Amino acid sequence: MTFFWIALGYLAGSFPTGFLAARLVKGVDIRTFGSGNVGATNVGRLMGKKWAVLVSVIDMLKGAVGILAARAAGVTDPWTIACTGFAGVCGHNFPVWLGFRGGKGVSSTYGVVFFLFPPLSFLLAPLGGIIWFVLLKAKGYVSLASLISLWSLPLIAGVLSFPFPYIASMIALASLSTFRHRENIHRLFEGTESSFRKNKQ
Repeated sequence: MTFFWIALGYLAGSFPTGFLAARLVKGVDIRTFGSGNVGATNVGRLMGKKWAVLVSVIDMLKGAVGILAARAAGVTDPWTIACTGFAGVCGHNFPVWLGFRGGKGVSSTYGVVFFLFPPLSFLLAPLGGIIWFVLLKAKGYVSLASLISLWSLPLIAGVLSFPFPYIASMIALASLSTFRHRENIHRLFEGTESSFRKNKQ
């Protein structure tokens, strides 16, 4: 049954939220606009902040669908839950419906983390969100804020005594997002990364 939950997590995570929003509202293939990414940040560039928030919330929820379904069915094994959550984010990053060309998994990761180990995860995810918000305001880079906040999650989870499978999954998710942000990291080092502050000026 473990494979079933992992497959369900992946398929739910593959729901192309940003792609469908841009296609249905603007008639645009989001993959041909801006960064070419189907995530909330690029949707915001095309359609505005409200749509970015909506897409982000749906991406959070879809990442957690597999976990919620597994728990509802009585699954308690931490490794099964952890792997199902990881698969949900992989679905967002590499959606089968879009030729495996998806987003960077930040929102979906937060959705997974929120439901990973309640009630402690109900505290952990908002703490990570606060770190993201403070860094975004301080530095102005969405990518930098995202990466640092994601890497803070397993550290805080360790302090809160999360079971190891959940901590391992958060490390894997942060690593995956770091890989997906490799071009952003390169631009950060070059000083050419798009800045939230500059965009507002």
